Amino acid sequence: MIFKPLPNLFNCKITVVGQGYVGAPLTVSFAESFLKYKESKTNIVGFDNFEKRLDQLKDGKDCTKELKNKRFNKFKNLNFTSNFLEINDSDIYIIAVPTPVDNCNKPDFIYLKEATNLVADSITSSKDSDNRKIIIFESTVYPGASEEICLPILETKTGMKLNSELSIGYSPERVNPGDNNHRLKDINKLVSASDKQTLDFIYELYSLIIEAEIYKVSSIRVAEAAKVVENIQRDLNIALVNELAIIFERLNISTTEVLNAAASKWNFVKYQPGLVGGHCIGVDPYYLTYKSEVVGYHPEVILAGRRINDSMSEWIATTSIKKYLKNKKRLSNKIKVLIMGFTYKSNCPDIRNTKVKDMYKTFLEFGCDVHVVDPYADSNEVLERYDIKLFREEEIISNYDIVVVAVAHNDYKNRPFTFWETFLNKNSLVVDVKGILKDHPFIWKL
Repeated sequence: MIFKPLPNLFNCKITVVGQGYVGAPLTVSFAESFLKYKESKTNIVGFDNFEKRLDQLKDGKDCTKELKNKRFNKFKNLNFTSNFLEINDSDIYIIAVPTPVDNCNKPDFIYLKEATNLVADSITSSKDSDNRKIIIFESTVYPGASEEICLPILETKTGMKLNSELSIGYSPERVNPGDNNHRLKDINKLVSASDKQTLDFIYELYSLIIEAEIYKVSSIRVAEAAKVVENIQRDLNIALVNELAIIFERLNISTTEVLNAAASKWNFVKYQPGLVGGHCIGVDPYYLTYKSEVVGYHPEVILAGRRINDSMSEWIATTSIKKYLKNKKRLSNKIKVLIMGFTYKSNCPDIRNTKVKDMYKTFLEFGCDVHVVDPYADSNEVLERYDIKLFREEEIISNYDIVVVAVAHNDYKNRPFTFWETFLNKNSLVVDVKGILKDHPFIWKL
C-alpha cells in the first residue's frame, strides 16, 4: 500500500467549497493568515457556483456582513472562482455547504453530495501528486454521515485508499451571524480526523486562523454528534420557555416577570421565548432524530421541543388576533397588521428558515392585511425566496391594528413609545416577541 506524506502547509493549495456564511470567512481568514508568512507559497481558492456572490467577493463586498476587511479582494494569494479547472491540483479541500432538511424534516444531503463529487472529480483530474489529499467537512450532519455518505464517494471516484493516499477530517462550523463579539477567530474550534497524523495536521491548519481554543476529539463521529447537540440543547431550552409563555398567557401571568424572578436564583439559566428559525437551531435537531430512528429509537424530548418551537409563529399570530378582538367591539374592515423584522435573528441580513414567514401566512389566513418591514433583509431576496413583499419604513401607513415587533433589531430597541404610537389607533395592540420594549398598556410581551 502507498503511504503518501501530508502536504507542506506553507507550500500547498487550499480550496474552500461554498462561499456562504461559513465558507467565505474561512477562505478570507486563511488567505490573510498565510500572507503573514514571507516564506508561504500557499494559495487559497474560494469556489462557488453562485456567480452573483462571487462577483461581490471579488469586488471586496460581503452581503452577509461577516467579512469586515474590505480589501480582501486585494490579497495576492486569494482567488474566487466557479471554474472547476481552477481548483485542480489542490492539496486540501474544505467543504462548507448547506445541509438543510426537506419538507418532511429529513436530512437533505444534495449539496454535500454534489460538493463531495466535485472534490472527487477534481482530485481525479489533477496531476499525480506526491502528497496525500486532505478533505475536511464543516457542514452539519448526523453522527457517521461523513464516513458513511461522503467517504465512499471519494474512495470510489478517486480509487484512493483512506489514510494512505487521502484522509478526511471533520471540523463543524460554529458561525453566529450578526454576532460581532464571536467571530470566526474567537470561537472555540472542534477538530477530528480519520487518523492521528491528519488530526495533528488539521489542528495546525486551523491554528493559523483561530485564536480561541482548538479542541481535538477522538473520532469524526464524536465531532459530528457534538455539533448537533450544541444546537439541540438551545432548541430545547427555548422550547421550554415557549411552553411556559403559552401556559402563563392562559394564567394571565407575565412570563417576563416570572423569568426575571426565577433568574434571581444562582443556578437558573435564563432563556427568552420567541421564534426559532435559521440554519442551525431549527434544523440540526432533525439530523440526530433521523439517525436515532434509523437505529431503532424514537426520540421523544427532542421532537417535542421541535413541535413547540415550530408552532410558535402560528400561536403568536392567533393569540394576537384574539387579544385584539377582545378590545374591539365591532369589525368594519380587515385587521391591518404590521410585522417589524423578517430575518431569523437580530442585526443580520440572514433570512434562511425565518419563522416570521409562518406568522405572516397565519395572519393572511385570518384575512388580515399584512405589511412587513426589515432594515437588514434584502427585499429582492425575500420576494424571490418567500414571495413576500418588504415595505420600506417610510412606506408603511398609520392606524395598524396589530404591530408585531418580531425581531430584536437594534433599530427597534429603546424607541420611545411615541414612535410606536404613530402606527396605532385607540384599539391597537403591540406584540413584543423578544421583550425589547418598555412596558406599556398597549404592549403584550411574550
